[in-house]
Amino acid sequence: MKTIAILGSTGSIGTQTLDVVRNNSDVKVAALAAGRNIRKLEEQIREFHPSLAAVWDEADAAELRSRVTDTGVKVVCGMEGLVEAATVPEADLVFGAIVGMIGIVPTIEAIRQRKDIALANKETLVCAGHIIMPLIREYGVHLYPVDSEHSAIFQCLNGENRDGIEKILLTCSGGPFYGYSKEQLEKVRVEDALKNPNWNMGRKITIDSATLVNKGLEVMEAGWLFGAAADQIQVVIQRQSIVHSAVQFVDGAIIAQMGAPDMRLPIQYALTYPDRHPMETRRLDLFELGQITFAKPDMETFRGLPLAVRAMKKGGSMPTAFNAANEAAVARFLDRKISFTQIYDIIEDCCSIHKTIERPAVQEILDTQKSVEEHIRTVWDRD
Repeated sequence: MKTIAILGSTGSIGTQTLDVVRNNSDVKVAALAAGRNIRKLEEQIREFHPSLAAVWDEADAAELRSRVTDTGVKVVCGMEGLVEAATVPEADLVFGAIVGMIGIVPTIEAIRQRKDIALANKETLVCAGHIIMPLIREYGVHLYPVDSEHSAIFQCLNGENRDGIEKILLTCSGGPFYGYSKEQLEKVRVEDALKNPNWNMGRKITIDSATLVNKGLEVMEAGWLFGAAADQIQVVIQRQSIVHSAVQFVDGAIIAQMGAPDMRLPIQYALTYPDRHPMETRRLDLFELGQITFAKPDMETFRGLPLAVRAMKKGGSMPTAFNAANEAAVARFLDRKISFTQIYDIIEDCCSIHKTIERPAVQEILDTQKSVEEHIRTVWDRD
């Protein structure tokens, strides 16, 4: 029996994780943490019977307590509540599916309590990889990637010596605007950007996929996970989302992981590793597929990707500035306050003025986020 805590249980990845738990009787839920969707969280509490549940706001916590008083679950709130959920004693593994830099501190504390980590939260490594990876080694815990691309690379490297990696081939669907010109991107509406051709994701990540910023964040994440430099990671457009990523080795061999696009597969692999459990999902029919195509990304039109690579090479606190600017810009786009291409403009502006801190501590990471947000409010929200 494996016992887990899920941070971000009511989001897209969190709900799919619980779907996997439903179909694996040897996985038990010890703690659930969510943002403000207490109705959904109540349903999850009643179905999965955790000992602890966390929400962000104290008022929401009070309402949730009254709703689930008959269950005996302990309800906590705020960052202290998130940390308590991440360090609940009975959990073996903490599933980090919460969106944003809010996931950094709970992940660090979970590692210090010697919990294995299944990580779907990009920001944790993008902003704090220099802290997280040494802690993983120091405390002797495992880190299982959950993003489909990083899970694919992880699977390709099973039994392989990582010194033999020549290049990581990080695949990308290209998003809903593949082939668009700069002029076409300027006219993109929120409704258009929320239509991903292959994947079912939350709103923020769907926009990141459309801008290709998501792929830039994944390049940074892959660097930390697999010890690869930016020049060793090549983004490849794979429109069918069938090849989830691949690794090229020093002898020229390429090993790829393929399958139908279904996030439950990498989620289950992280929960059951090193075993593979049966799963009811669509099987890939190569005869029906017929062909698989590959293409180079358009780095001039989709500026988020080269901006991310530049931030990765700069290092230190620059990836945090990049990520914080993107989070704030995407929120404004979803609120219809800026255009689609202004997401890139805001990121570039914030990175250009940021003074890099070489090895930022957690508080300096959080301070960088605040300073970026303040700059955007001052410069970009004037109207």
